[in-house]
Amino acid sequence: MGTLVWTRPLKFAAFSIGILFLVVISSLHAYAGNIAPFVGDYVGSANLVEDDGTETPRDMSVSIHEIRNGFNVSWSTTTYKSDGRVKEQKFSIDFKPTERSDVYSAAMKRNVFGHEVPLDPMQGEPFVWGRIEGETLTVFSLFIGESGDYELQQFDRTLAEGGLNLSFSRFRDGMKSRSVSTFLEKR
Repeated sequence: MGTLVWTRPLKFAAFSIGILFLVVISSLHAYAGNIAPFVGDYVGSANLVEDDGTETPRDMSVSIHEIRNGFNVSWSTTTYKSDGRVKEQKFSIDFKPTERSDVYSAAMKRNVFGHEVPLDPMQGEPFVWGRIEGETLTVFSLFIGESGDYELQQFDRTLAEGGLNLSFSRFRDGMKSRSVSTFLEKR
């Protein structure tokens, strides 16, 4: 009988340690998205193809860096218009892990409790999220228009020798309206 009394606590302890181990491993997997291979600064240029087939030259750069509990993607585009105008846009977004493995929420503003949260697409703000799937880091941006129509932008950045292959697409109500693909060289 003395042996039974001691084996139950030992079995319980072993079971508890096993469960704790599984919880730790699964939570590490949920937060482990390997951003390290993407980290760096990249530059390139391409012609943006509109839905009507016209092309507009662009210079592009992206910087990907690890931050506390996540990563940051900052990018800029410089567009050269046919009338000589130059338009530059810059974006920078922090991404935080979610409960889903290799899926990240954008931390673009702080709520009343000081927590970083995504923007609200119902207020005309973009809803942004990211994922790492194999050798591709994808950033999605969803915009909901006043009448309920939508625009989805998708930036695929795939690891390649010496840099990243960038593929950008814009969809309006499910129809592709703009795209560009190019190689961005790692600096």
